[in-house]
Amino acid sequence: MRPRSLLLALPFVLIAPCGAQGATQPAQDAAAAWLQLADTAQYGASWDVAAALFKASMPRAAWESALKSVRPALGAVRSRQLKSATYTRTLPGVPDGEYVVIQYRTRFEHKAEALETITPMREPDGSWKVSGYFIR
Repeated sequence: MRPRSLLLALPFVLIAPCGAQGATQPAQDAAAAWLQLADTAQYGASWDVAAALFKASMPRAAWESALKSVRPALGAVRSRQLKSATYTRTLPGVPDGEYVVIQYRTRFEHKAEALETITPMREPDGSWKVSGYFIR
């Protein structure tokens, strides 16, 4: 069975770099922690720590169901390499804010080449939380 693409939470289009910000590391750290939850099938916990915008766009049960329908078919993560991290203040279909669009080249047990896109956003309290996730 061939895994489906996964587009969850926020509809966005990948963007060209908007200028070097140099402050993408906190967003990358948040993404890495969030991906660890998804990688270990802690799907509900990944929803719990996501951005408010993410939670408003999809109920917890729907999120868990979506990940359960895709991630197990991919198998375990074999490797994940950072491809890019692009800071932006605007993305289509979502309020202006601070976002970092992060792409990883990922190898799964049952999918040799995948592109994961994860988009942390800065919350009002200054923390970075995941607002979107896509596997292609």
